[in-house]
Amino acid sequence: MSPRTAPHGARQESPTIDDAAAWITGATPDGWFSEPPQVVIDRDEIIIWGRLPEPQLAGDATDADRTAAQAGRIHQFREDSRDDRIRVARQVEHRYQRKVSWGLRCGGTEQLFSHLAAPVMTRLRQPERQVLDTLVDAGVARSRSEALAWCVRLVGRHTDDWLAQLRQAMATVDDLRRQGPEGV
Repeated sequence: MSPRTAPHGARQESPTIDDAAAWITGATPDGWFSEPPQVVIDRDEIIIWGRLPEPQLAGDATDADRTAAQAGRIHQFREDSRDDRIRVARQVEHRYQRKVSWGLRCGGTEQLFSHLAAPVMTRLRQPERQVLDTLVDAGVARSRSEALAWCVRLVGRHTDDWLAQLRQAMATVDDLRRQGPEGV
């Protein structure tokens, strides 16, 4: 991680996030979720995903009924927990120096809210820009930025296994780097 500048010009290392998932699980009120929250971290943001219990419906409920009930459960939890979620988010943001976003899952329904849209600087050559412009012209996206985000999501969906393996390999390298020669 890159160093941050502290008050009075002193350099301060970015906080380690090694214990973030455990800390967040401990800070999350008991009974909120039906399983421990899933914590997803990148350089800018921490997303806390919670799973809510599915609403009980009559046996003849349709898929549309289940989806509507799940969406209602997510909406109600979001409203009921707002003040507590803000309190937890502030603590996490202070401790780990990243923005916090919340996501909820209930059955097959999921909703991510208050999440960060971070600008990414990139230089694209004409062939890449033409791809983005084609997506804009076709109405798939409203702007080059949205088209690029669409492309990233598409690639991510089709390469989940490969990306998971790559992330695991990077985590192994980080573990070895932390151990240093003393841990060998």
